[in-house]
Amino acid sequence: MRNKKLRIYLEGTLFATIAMVLSLIPTGIGSSFSVSLGMIPLTFYAIRRGLAPGLYAGFLWGLLHFVTGSVYMLNIYQVIIEYTLAYAFVGVAGFYSKEILRNISLNNHKTVQFYILVAVIAGAVGRYFWHFIAGWIFWGDYALWGLSAFLFSLVMNGISMMVTALVTMVVMLILYRNSRFIFHPKNK
Repeated sequence: MRNKKLRIYLEGTLFATIAMVLSLIPTGIGSSFSVSLGMIPLTFYAIRRGLAPGLYAGFLWGLLHFVTGSVYMLNIYQVIIEYTLAYAFVGVAGFYSKEILRNISLNNHKTVQFYILVAVIAGAVGRYFWHFIAGWIFWGDYALWGLSAFLFSLVMNGISMMVTALVTMVVMLILYRNSRFIFHPKNK
């Protein structure tokens, strides 16, 4: 049992590392918009292993930003929100793990695809909600086009969230269609 849990969390560490490597690929336009490719492996892992391991791997992904020097710091509160809470909340996608895995076993393809989309949206909204809060509270002085801090953060984080979620959905559905059993761990 202990060895099994260790394997799950080591797998999460690996997926967090893959997410960090993908995060280093430049996909941003300006300082406020980017497509987060790291969401792909983290969402996959959360679906594969569940909520708690997904939250753990997301939290690690956030911490890896410190190791790589990818942290933009205004103050400690902003850092906590954006690099611990926001990244951890990608793991919310794991809330739908049992439903997805059960329906894969039952060959309910349309139901699986539906829940994969819901899981991706849950993880993206979970993460970008915190980025929105930080943008509104801490980054408001940098709002462009005369927009209020609230509206600028809502628009920029909302667009980033939607594009990131769309890219993640496409990849998750391709993975499911081509090899659905990779979502099922051999030893739960």
